[in-house]
Amino acid sequence: QLQLVESGGGLVHAGGSLRLSCAASGFTLDYFHVGWFRQSPGKEREGVSCISKSGSNTNYADSVRGRFTISRDNAKNTVYLQMNSLKPEDTAIYYCAIDLGSCPTLLSGSWGQGTQVTVSS
Repeated sequence: QLQLVESGGGLVHAGGSLRLSCAASGFTLDYFHVGWFRQSPGKEREGVSCISKSGSNTNYADSVRGRFTISRDNAKNTVYLQMNSLKPEDTAIYYCAIDLGSCPTLLSGSWGQGTQVTVSS
């Protein structure tokens, strides 16, 4: 069974850190660009960050640039999102998604189930 499984979410105080993981099961993540998205209650899902297949190219939403770092360990079939200096507005369910040709978009078909991140003020 092909799956993406996010983990690492939790409750943290403002200014704290979390590291999210997106692990692939049943397939090799090496062939895919991987993106992180998030969705807060009442808001649309938005892109947070993306990493290329090789890991040589990354991009970030303006709201997280300088605080979040995306990385991948293809040997572990996992992509990470290191989140530092967290703010209450980062509270959301975080999802990872994959795409063969470019950074995933909201139209991408393969998503994980999400992991909840809650940042208290």
